[in-house]
Amino acid sequence: RMRYFSGIVGGIALTALSYFLVIKGLSGLSFMHKEQLDWIDQHTGLLLGIFFVLFFFLGQLLYWCKVSIWRVVILSGTFALAMAFAGNDLVNFIGVPVAAWDSFQLWEAAGTPVQSMTMEALRENVQTPQFFLVIAGALMILTLWFSKKSLHVMQTEMKLSQQGGGKERFEATGLSRGIVRFSVWITSMVEALIPKRTLAYIDSRFKKPEEDPNTMDKPAYDVIRAAINLVVSSSLIAVGTSFKLPLSTTYVTFMVAMGTSLADRAWGRESAVFRVAGVFNVIGGWFITAGAAFVMGLIISMILFYGEIYGLITMIFLVGYLVVRNAIAYRRKQRKEKEAQKKRFNKEDLITISGIMKLSSQNIAGAVQTIDELYREVIDNLAVENHKGLKGCKKRAKALSSDIEDLKSDIYYFIRSIDDSSVTSSKFYILILDYLHSMSNSISFIADTSYTHVDNNHKKLKYNHIRNLKNISEKMQQQFQKILEILNVSMYSNSTTQLIKDVNAIKDEISELIEKQIRDIRTSESSPKNTKLYFSLLLETRVLIRSIINLMTLFKNFKDQYKEI
Repeated sequence: RMRYFSGIVGGIALTALSYFLVIKGLSGLSFMHKEQLDWIDQHTGLLLGIFFVLFFFLGQLLYWCKVSIWRVVILSGTFALAMAFAGNDLVNFIGVPVAAWDSFQLWEAAGTPVQSMTMEALRENVQTPQFFLVIAGALMILTLWFSKKSLHVMQTEMKLSQQGGGKERFEATGLSRGIVRFSVWITSMVEALIPKRTLAYIDSRFKKPEEDPNTMDKPAYDVIRAAINLVVSSSLIAVGTSFKLPLSTTYVTFMVAMGTSLADRAWGRESAVFRVAGVFNVIGGWFITAGAAFVMGLIISMILFYGEIYGLITMIFLVGYLVVRNAIAYRRKQRKEKEAQKKRFNKEDLITISGIMKLSSQNIAGAVQTIDELYREVIDNLAVENHKGLKGCKKRAKALSSDIEDLKSDIYYFIRSIDDSSVTSSKFYILILDYLHSMSNSISFIADTSYTHVDNNHKKLKYNHIRNLKNISEKMQQQFQKILEILNVSMYSNSTTQLIKDVNAIKDEISELIEKQIRDIRTSESSPKNTKLYFSLLLETRVLIRSIINLMTLFKNFKDQYKEI
């Protein structure tokens, strides 16, 4: 239908953008005379009408030339929004330093003591030196171009407004669940009042074109929503600027993006609770940042006022330390995210069965290595009641479970990405993830139970209990290393058969320890809490071993089935 509306869309959108770029932009230029600005202000309606007519014909001409008007609107909107951010954020960036510089010059010219200097002179309009503007603008451009944090901020907005599913950045909260539940109830009430034919027509307007299921890096949303985001954001910022309202360009852009994503049905039943939680998280972060800035501004001012040069030197070192520490922490976080991204499948590797084998081997090796380290560390820290060490194990076990949950979340895309000849092998991959999930749950339970016991200051386990657990830990470590060797050298059949026998022997030994503990309880005094912990660790270790046996048996059978790989 763009043959009818291309001119109208181009006329309205580009006129709105021109109003901000040209009309409002000229009013902020220092070389514009008052007479020229008065003429523009008096003939704004005429100028907008001329713009609309020109852009209307431009839109129709572009359609006849097979050029999408949406691309032109997006390009113009991006430039307009960049101007809005530059004008607003540049003021925030250099406003305080310029005011300080101007105050210093006024004090130096007056020649009066600092205590008797008043702020009356600052009420006048300040002409910022062009040199300051150029330097500040260059710094902003370099920061936006090279800063990875700015990309991270953009990714947050894209994740919250993307069309369809995928890994969500935020966790659901009670508030977001309540809001979504209430919205679903309201929707059902409204739908009951609307005729079915009308509902069917509305649904037809949201039908999307067929997409290639193998395309993983799809745009977050289509060009229509992108154009609306840019035009509406720029227009709102222009209106706010014309009324001299102190608004946040980031807030306006973010809320417009959230509004259009909601209207475009990007927030479905599967993602709404996460998206709503993300919006509240971002908005809450802004309020917390504002409050923290207010308090820190007061504290720093007092330090500089009373501490004088010593306070200034202290603040310089403190700020330098915080900047370096935050940079190191952010770089470490980025490294972890990249490592986690490597674990996610690549559709090129899943076209054949060999790709599935390769990915499964990587997932098993990574999980087994982590579980091996965690099991040994939990037993060692439990033996010496190392509270801090057990807490670290608990966090790592939780992170492992989260990584495997992410892999399970990709099952839908995994099945749609493989070719027809390998569809039957998808069951193997799903079962592998299920066994890994069971293993991660077991090690999480072992770490959490041990940490809770020490955290509650219960009695230390008896010497023979610790000795038995360490003996099991050493034997488990040997089997974990064998699993890694099997995966590395691809010796599946004979090595796996022997491995399963050895692991079964450990399971039988654990059963004997459980029976022995039962006899000891009936013949000697023992702590109920210690007994509970000891039984819990032994039983969960048996569950872990059973998952290992099932995992390696499945892997061996699958490898034997596809010997041609």
